[in-house]
Amino acid sequence: MAKNKILHSFLVVCLFTLSFKSFGQFKVKGTVKDAANEVLPGVNIVLKDTNKGVSTDFNGNFELTNVASGAYTLQATFVGFTMFTKEISVNDDVVITITMQEDSAALDEVIITGVTNPRSKIASSVSVTTLRPSVITESAPRSTAEIFRTIPGIRSESSGGEGNSNIAVRGVPISSGGSKYVQLQEDGLPVLLYGDISFATADMFTRFDASVKNIEAIRGGSASTLSSNSPGGIINIISKNGKTKGGMLSTSFGLDYNNFRTDVSYGGAIKDDLYFHIGGFYRNGEGVRDASFSGNNGGQFKFNITKEFENGYVKLYTKFLNDRAISYMPLPIQVTGTNNNPNWSDAPNFDATHGALQTPFLQQNIGLGADGQLRRSKVSDGMFVNSQSIGLDVQFTIADDWKIKNNGRYAVNNGNFVSPFPAQIANAGTIADSFGTGATLSYANSGVGVDTNSLVARIHMFDTELNSLNNFMNDFRISKKVDNLDITVGYFKSFQNLSTSWLWNSYLQEVSDNNARLINVTSATNEPLSENGLYAYGTPFWGNLHRNYDTQYNVSAPYLNVNLEVNEAITIDAGLRYDIGDVDGSFAGGTERAYDVNNDGNISSVESNVFAVDNANATAVNYQYKYLSYSTGVNYKFSEKQSVFARYSRGASAKADRILFAGLDYLDGDKINAKDFINQAELGYKQRFEKGAVYATAFYAQTTEEGGFEATSNSIIENDYKSLGLEVEGFYTFGDFNIRGALTYTNAEITSGANEGNTPRRQPDFIFNLMPSYKFGKHNVGLNVIGQTKSYAQDTNELVMPAFAIFNGFVTFEVAKGLTANLAANNIFDGLGVTEAEEGSITENTVNYVRARPLPGRSISLTLAYKF
Repeated sequence: MAKNKILHSFLVVCLFTLSFKSFGQFKVKGTVKDAANEVLPGVNIVLKDTNKGVSTDFNGNFELTNVASGAYTLQATFVGFTMFTKEISVNDDVVITITMQEDSAALDEVIITGVTNPRSKIASSVSVTTLRPSVITESAPRSTAEIFRTIPGIRSESSGGEGNSNIAVRGVPISSGGSKYVQLQEDGLPVLLYGDISFATADMFTRFDASVKNIEAIRGGSASTLSSNSPGGIINIISKNGKTKGGMLSTSFGLDYNNFRTDVSYGGAIKDDLYFHIGGFYRNGEGVRDASFSGNNGGQFKFNITKEFENGYVKLYTKFLNDRAISYMPLPIQVTGTNNNPNWSDAPNFDATHGALQTPFLQQNIGLGADGQLRRSKVSDGMFVNSQSIGLDVQFTIADDWKIKNNGRYAVNNGNFVSPFPAQIANAGTIADSFGTGATLSYANSGVGVDTNSLVARIHMFDTELNSLNNFMNDFRISKKVDNLDITVGYFKSFQNLSTSWLWNSYLQEVSDNNARLINVTSATNEPLSENGLYAYGTPFWGNLHRNYDTQYNVSAPYLNVNLEVNEAITIDAGLRYDIGDVDGSFAGGTERAYDVNNDGNISSVESNVFAVDNANATAVNYQYKYLSYSTGVNYKFSEKQSVFARYSRGASAKADRILFAGLDYLDGDKINAKDFINQAELGYKQRFEKGAVYATAFYAQTTEEGGFEATSNSIIENDYKSLGLEVEGFYTFGDFNIRGALTYTNAEITSGANEGNTPRRQPDFIFNLMPSYKFGKHNVGLNVIGQTKSYAQDTNELVMPAFAIFNGFVTFEVAKGLTANLAANNIFDGLGVTEAEEGSITENTVNYVRARPLPGRSISLTLAYKF
């Protein structure tokens, strides 16, 4: 009897269980990866013709619950990948692994930059571009800034070498250099808190190598509320994490210039829930211009290790960068014709696309250091950066749909910036006369007189010690999902140190791209006024610019972001951020005195007035700035392939060193012009096709500036601006032929000051890039065209810098399984593309010599890469 009761109970339980499942208590779950076995977060998973749908989490996992038994069509969609479709039969729990293939819109993927939670492009109300390494290779870049040129709306002036680039967005001006309104990040945190620090721009401290997974670029949008000093946009360099096992070894050579570089990376699992990635590069070479010495020398090492848990992860990461990159200042270019229709060409004895001002006759700079001591720097150091950082990224999902995330990093940054700047280009007679009537010039190495018609460069050696740019960045956020509403509250904290010293000297040298000789000056009474080309320990032509900056910036920024899914089609998001900056420290200007620099016991003419930093009379700094940023947007999704969005934002960028030495009251924040504001409106359209995609964003930006110091013009630039424009980005595939490109139209105008109504300097109406490529078997060939229409050299709108189109090409062959050879040519036709000029006008219908920064000329490289 007891046995019968047990059997009866067992049958009841079985029948109950079967009946329970028959009413739809099944699960469909799995993981989504790409062809490289990398997990894909943010992929939309749906059962067709049902209301069952979900997105993959950070680890690419998904789970559909309460699925009734029956036959279904499972679809996985993700912008940038071909739709995955599979027929499934549900009679029990189903587990499936989905592998998605890239389509023609390969630049698209889930975005994690400028949003509080990972989201696909089609569902986000921001303009974003994602660059993957394969696409970056096709653009054949020679520096990190050249990579940014392929991003629509971004104007990256990459003519200065591998750093010190000017980066602007959507007509928002390059008022005083660097990336003032665009924040450069690595793995979600700013590289430097301020992007336009003089002689220490953020791109100097970043390098693209094999450890990079992709680069995400947000223009406008929510950037202003999710990072400090980023109202124009965020460019985020994202590292590989090693979750997918594999590595790469590559070596590249310059075929027509002196360059050698080796990259290596490897990642994999230590065990199921613990994985790592390691990578970096080393390089040595002269650079793409003829500098007559090894100007690029150094490397980078990056490492991270990630521990996964059921509800999150902990990642430790570190970077060691020790690299020297040659810096190219403006070069002499001959300009004839009229201001409106000029003819730009090589100056006598100087090739504008291949020459450099660096010379083997000027290898060191000697003078008094930041604390008055005798010191020496090497010109070959160029842009020398030493950066060591360690960070910890933690994310967990806890009970009741709460999520916490904290990403923090401490970095030790220092180095030097040493580069010759042409303060004046003139004939020898004009230069000699500036030293007094009857003065003469002679070559320092021979004593032979210089012809009065020969071109001479007055060189200010920009010798700046980057004593400390150490910083701590930490971004903490906590999120809660309540039905269709995501709420995120965050707190950003940063400590940025800024300690630099300007220790400049003055020289004379001939204008020549072939071992330019130094030039001495002799007075009418036969008194030597220079020694081996050096005529001043300082810069008397511009005034005394010896100085120290020693300031600290303590920034706190609480922020709030909400995202509401009104229904399957409409998403609304809004954000607020309040930045509070406490600034303290001091800065000191220059003084002068006699000093026996060469220790010969005599005070020569140049030693009678040696510039030094006047540390005894430093100016105290102690002020506070505050600003509120906000952004709101709405996205309407017509389908999984089509959406529109609108957004309005207001943000600001604070200034650091560029407002010092401006004669302000640095103890009163109300009297400090510490921040510049941008109001922006956007209207965007996104359309994905079976074999392509197109994205278009109309934008309006209004910029209110309060002035910043520019070293090269020795002046404060202060303007207000407005710009209206359209950026379009598209991709399409025709069989084995692929074409992608971007076009940005900008109508920008200065709205204040003496130049009101003019176009901002260096701002073309159109910038564009076009990248067609063709695959034949496992090989690939392509072209990359980057260009812009004409622009004005300065805000006065007189001298026109001509339009240009630079053609780059590549051919990639698979030599053997995993082994490829890539032949890349930059500026194939050796075209002259001028990105900036110091002079705002010329004397028409005569020969003029302008100081300008042109893009480097033709260079060809070969890269051998093995993936394993």
